[in-house]
Amino acid sequence: MAVPGTAAGAGARPRLDLQFLQRFLQIQKVLFPSWSSQNALMFLTLLCVTLLKQLVIYQVGLIPSQYYGVLGNKDLDGFKSLTFLAVVLIVLNSMLKSFDQFTCNLLYVSWRKDLTEHLHRFYFRGRVYYTLNVLRDDVDNPDQRISQDVERFCRQLSSMASKLIISPFTLIYYTYQCFQSTGWLGPVSIFGYFILGTLVNRMLMGPIVAQLVQQEKLEGDFRFKHMQIRVNAEPAAFFRAGHVEHMRTDRRLQRLLQTQRELMSKELWLYIGVNTFDYLGSILSYVVIAIPIFSGVYGDLSPTELSTLVSKNAFVCIYLISCFSGLIDLSSTLSDVAGYTHRIGELQETLLDMSLRSRAGEILDESEWDTDRAPEWPVAEPADTAFLLEQVSICAPASNKPLIKDLSLKISEGQSLLITGNTGTGKTSLLRVLGGLWASTRGSVQMLTDFGPHGVLFLPQKPFFTDGTLREQVIYPLKEIYPDSASLFGRFY
Repeated sequence: MAVPGTAAGAGARPRLDLQFLQRFLQIQKVLFPSWSSQNALMFLTLLCVTLLKQLVIYQVGLIPSQYYGVLGNKDLDGFKSLTFLAVVLIVLNSMLKSFDQFTCNLLYVSWRKDLTEHLHRFYFRGRVYYTLNVLRDDVDNPDQRISQDVERFCRQLSSMASKLIISPFTLIYYTYQCFQSTGWLGPVSIFGYFILGTLVNRMLMGPIVAQLVQQEKLEGDFRFKHMQIRVNAEPAAFFRAGHVEHMRTDRRLQRLLQTQRELMSKELWLYIGVNTFDYLGSILSYVVIAIPIFSGVYGDLSPTELSTLVSKNAFVCIYLISCFSGLIDLSSTLSDVAGYTHRIGELQETLLDMSLRSRAGEILDESEWDTDRAPEWPVAEPADTAFLLEQVSICAPASNKPLIKDLSLKISEGQSLLITGNTGTGKTSLLRVLGGLWASTRGSVQMLTDFGPHGVLFLPQKPFFTDGTLREQVIYPLKEIYPDSASLFGRFY
């Protein structure tokens, strides 16, 4: 009975655009709520670790050029000292790199916790989860977005974190070093190479984002079909429906696999672009170094001194190009992050909008039940009146066909009420309106008592067994039994 909703950006093709940036920043506000938050402190720790790692990498990168010097001069003592220093630096670099990865993994877990709990707070507020899953169809598979998409988003983002935060520092430092070694031509050539690579990969990433969003939607549909069969295995077995369910499940699988093939075809061109620029970068570094050599800038150096200088300059240029290549390599990861950002951002916008709309007149959550308080509505009826309906008309959310017209009814404690009628005449629809799941099209519906064990409880037609012990099943949907019910439960334990 889902009806079209009005999710922000509904119908728009997901892309790397301003909407992506807005949604990404909204998610970052959840991941980094303040400068003193745990995530912000871990991110600062990661920055310090990566800076220290880059200092060690620079020293390690200069080791080969120093080897050229000591070997060319046949300096045995210098060779031993340099080898000892190289081993120490390599061990230190390995430790820092491992701690870098460890911090990224901790960030992934913390980000997933905060983002999932943030979505849960809105998803389980009032009847939002019911409206989103039953009455609206504009946001597909919210369960998949909260569980799987959030997990993949946080994992991919954490894998990018250390490269992104250190990039500004390494680019500035190695650009300066490259300028000192090769003049202005070296940095300009490398920056031009990076800009060209970015533009090409940006063009190749565009179709991938939309295709990834579609793939995740079909993944959710396929998983939902299997969950549907698991939940309804017995009715399906009575119908001997194995053959037809096999056919329908395979149909969803084929749609998913076809979309994956199309996604892989689009990713192929991105991989070609990324790998091409990676290998072109290795050649570019030697071209940049060769220019001052062939122009005679270092003509007064001996072969040993020239080898040492070339090795040092090669490291600087190659590492600068490597920094740019690393950013270009993130293109495939960025396309995944963009796809998950759109799916999570769309869900976040929808949940926030629904939560704001449903605050007024919402049935209270169990956490808000209070058996000692009086009802909040001004009531002129006797205290035993539970519901008061005046000229109420009801239509199904997906239809304008009236189920009930101009109903006036008072439901009071101690008075039995039997509602009869054929299937589809609105018996359950009336209960949905009383329970706050549906809104009436006209008239007034007042609930004049509390919702809970000392007021009104609704028993659904289909039994619902959640996870938990037998005691928790009996007192459901309460988290704890009421004090005056303890003696009753004591008889069963």
